[in-house]
Amino acid sequence: MLDFNPFAALSASIPPAAMQGYVVLMAVLVAAGTLFDIVHKGSARYFFGEWRKSKGSRELGGGELAAIAAKTAVVDVLASGEFCNTKRRIAHLLTMYGFILHVVSTVVMVFAPGADPVWARLWWIGGLMVLVGGYWFWFFIRVDVAAEGSSPFRVMHADLFVLSLLAAVTLGLIWAWLVARGSGAAWLVFALYVIASTVLFGSVPWSKFAHMFFKPAAAFQKRVAHANGSAENLPTLTRDDPEQQARHSMELLRNAPMDMGLGIKREAPRHY
Repeated sequence: MLDFNPFAALSASIPPAAMQGYVVLMAVLVAAGTLFDIVHKGSARYFFGEWRKSKGSRELGGGELAAIAAKTAVVDVLASGEFCNTKRRIAHLLTMYGFILHVVSTVVMVFAPGADPVWARLWWIGGLMVLVGGYWFWFFIRVDVAAEGSSPFRVMHADLFVLSLLAAVTLGLIWAWLVARGSGAAWLVFALYVIASTVLFGSVPWSKFAHMFFKPAAAFQKRVAHANGSAENLPTLTRDDPEQQARHSMELLRNAPMDMGLGIKREAPRHY
């Protein structure tokens, strides 16, 4: 079953051109939705404005900017370094890389039905990675569930992306399994799979899908601000500088050690 291309079997009932057109349409919806999100929320204008305002104590050269961009790509994008919680980072990485594997292998199998069976295996592996990371996050890691004691079945508008992603991948794997078994229920699951996929890729302006494009830009801007000394007009993390000591809001902590108060991190925030 892991070597089986369900989209090749589907071509006996649905023309390959129709499936390929659907994939292209979903890519167009993602691009158009992201552009709409940028214009509607003013994200590009914000980042360019912050870039112009971040004039620190020194100018950064091209080599430094390239090094910062490389570090942002490796640490913040590829390794999800912004997550301090290890479990949350692992769940995010499983979901992110699984989603990439699943989407890329889907495109290959749709546009090249006779492709090497390794793509079918990658499709299954990527989908299972999404399910492990996504369901782990949904039931055990979400802040309102893990820290606030809310029901894991409470759904909010912000959950549109993760729920549509889990629905699409779950239904896709079930559909492929039913097709491999020759079950007549495969068509019903396939219809639900298409609906969930359309919601996932067509709801970019209303979901967190576009965040994957904004977060690298925000991480790069933050690193540049720290490197050139502007620090986004916020106090630095050191109290050795008398000026920064004087800016502290609590006089009691102006001369306190930097690690004072971090004992709160020794236990999980489960105080509901």
